[in-house]
Amino acid sequence: MSVKPEAASALFAGPFALATLSAPEGAAFPALVTPDARVTDLRSAFEDTGLSMRGLLDDWDAVAPRLAALAVDDAAARRPLAEFRVHAPVEPRQVFQSGANYRQHVIDLHVAHRAPDDDRPEEERRAEAAEIMDRRAAEDLPYVFIGLPSAVTGPYDDVVLPAWAEKPDWELELAAVIGRPTHRVSVEEALDHVAGYTIANDLTDRATVFRRDMPQIGTDWLRSKNAPGFTPLGPWIVPTASVGDPGDLRLTLKLNGETMQDESTKDMIFNVARMVSYASQTARLLPGDLVLTGSPAGNGMHWGRLLRDGDVMDASITGLGAQRTRCVAEAAR
Repeated sequence: MSVKPEAASALFAGPFALATLSAPEGAAFPALVTPDARVTDLRSAFEDTGLSMRGLLDDWDAVAPRLAALAVDDAAARRPLAEFRVHAPVEPRQVFQSGANYRQHVIDLHVAHRAPDDDRPEEERRAEAAEIMDRRAAEDLPYVFIGLPSAVTGPYDDVVLPAWAEKPDWELELAAVIGRPTHRVSVEEALDHVAGYTIANDLTDRATVFRRDMPQIGTDWLRSKNAPGFTPLGPWIVPTASVGDPGDLRLTLKLNGETMQDESTKDMIFNVARMVSYASQTARLLPGDLVLTGSPAGNGMHWGRLLRDGDVMDASITGLGAQRTRCVAEAAR
């Protein structure tokens, strides 16, 4: 059973956002949502019964002005949001994840993942982490890897903790949603290729991040990050014009009502434009793809408290709304 969203006076910044919804027993459809929690079915508005969110994003430059006009059209047919189930706002073809992109978070992880034979004082290891980050920032080398679309789930769906996941952890992240085919784009032009932003919680099983059988291989992101439902996404895609500066947003995650993460995107080592540009230098980013931009300090490893059956995570980012997910142990389903 999913945890339902709480009522809010303003769901997101700006005159509208996009969502993927479904009525009971009905198929999912792309919707325009207004801040007063009213919904327009975009299949009807665009006279396309097969329309999907990715279809909208495929033609974003032409669609965006039509959506803006529809949001202020008093004659538009709208229904209460409460009548619908909220899904992940988009089914991406590709998910670009990133790590070690918040300064304080990297320092904390560097200390937490101390090698057994590393007896140096904590202050020395923190200084080492800061030096590594400064060098990365100067060399323009973000840490980007690939996630699986099958890990994406809705913003209010239960998160199943697999029986094999010994140390499941939360990672609240700002996600950029691509709105144009993007390949080898410059930093200066990168944000022109972003349709909007949404919330992602990039869950990680810390126990399987590093291979135990062959440490020389390094990180195992398939195992540690891509279980079904390990990427709660949404609830909305908020267009870039309504977000303002993505480099000055507040990320907050609460576990059972207690604040665990509370940081600004100002703490990013590489901003959104640099992340999108960097990923595009190798890959061709497609409309609807996600670029996750890393998680700030305050993960479970920092607090010494990992996710357990029954935990409820409330995650929010300035202007993008909030998601709420409950953890359910696989054996307890």
